[in-house]
Amino acid sequence: MNSNPRTRPQLVRRLTLPLLILYGLGVTVGAGIYVLVGTTAERAGIYAPISFILAAITVAFTGLAYSELSSRYPVSAGEAAYVQKGFNSKTLSLIIGLLVIASGTVSASAISIGAAAYLENFIPIAPSILTFIVVISIGLVAIWGILESVLLAAVLTVIELAGLGLVVIYGLYDEPTMLTRIPDLIPPFDPSVWGGILSACLLAFFAFIGFEDMVNVAEEVKNPKKTMPRGILLTLLSASVIYFLVVSVVVLTVPLDQLSQSAAPLQLVFHDSGEFISVLFGVIAIFATLNGILIQIIMASRVIYGLATQEKLPAFLAQVNSITHTPLKATILVCGIVLLLTYTLPIGKLAEATSSIVIIVFCLVNVALIKIKISEKTKPVDLYQVSILVPILGLFTSLFLLLAQFWL
Repeated sequence: MNSNPRTRPQLVRRLTLPLLILYGLGVTVGAGIYVLVGTTAERAGIYAPISFILAAITVAFTGLAYSELSSRYPVSAGEAAYVQKGFNSKTLSLIIGLLVIASGTVSASAISIGAAAYLENFIPIAPSILTFIVVISIGLVAIWGILESVLLAAVLTVIELAGLGLVVIYGLYDEPTMLTRIPDLIPPFDPSVWGGILSACLLAFFAFIGFEDMVNVAEEVKNPKKTMPRGILLTLLSASVIYFLVVSVVVLTVPLDQLSQSAAPLQLVFHDSGEFISVLFGVIAIFATLNGILIQIIMASRVIYGLATQEKLPAFLAQVNSITHTPLKATILVCGIVLLLTYTLPIGKLAEATSSIVIIVFCLVNVALIKIKISEKTKPVDLYQVSILVPILGLFTSLFLLLAQFWL
């Protein structure tokens, strides 16, 4: 085997800006919005849409930091590379990379269980067998090729977004007078009201987690120095608009007492629409969960590949298949870890920890950018750049969210 890194198979740049945005929306606008609305409405009431706007503003600082770093260092295992550049520590860089892999594999495992549960309603097979079939099938798609797998993820994302669009359209159709009630969403200057809005904001923030995974496909993006920042920012902007529209329609359509107690709040919009909508939403939920698994497997395998190319993991994990141009061994390893977690560990508790893991990564990435900006003697050219105040604000908002979890 030729071990020369210049001649061995490499990842191929096949992703355009539209595909990158769809990939980003697929990992950001996940199943969370389908269940999160009720909880935020319980805390913020009819002002829940404002909580999502505040969450979008909060996450924007870290999103801007990621945008500059992805332009500076468009590589797989992006967060690990950023921390390596900022802290000059291979150990800390490896820890960050492993944390990102952990969050992705645990998330994929939890989603796999959910996908099997939805599929069981249509396919009479034991959930344990369905879970195995789901993970292996999605793994094969991820191995097939980055363009093919992201195209499939894009299709699934469009279906998932169509489900949210259906909520908005049906809500407006069912209650056309809703538009006249939009001023009701503007909160008064009441401390008790804003206390509930801020509390709900902490929950709404987690609906935006996922955009950071985009940096891990940077080596497969065309013109990444320009495409990556645009992709990240447009993904966050699009997600913000989608969340605001969906949440606004739900809180203006569904009685708040019903909404706050429902585990499937979006379904309440279709309270008198018949069985067809329930079946349709079940199908959409299947597509949404399959999409989540696929994107997390792609992300985790690229982080493993990136760490291996940075000589932080065994070199064989950096090998790219000459036919598919995907990191075959890294992808197989990720699928194995996902299955192991699914069958042996309490996924629920681990899944709860993924949010904390992501926020810790956010903190270190913001600090890395601050250190990079302070240490550089001359500013680089032809790169997307932000003020040093941006990562400083990103650090403080991330620390606030991390600490706030303990008293939520």
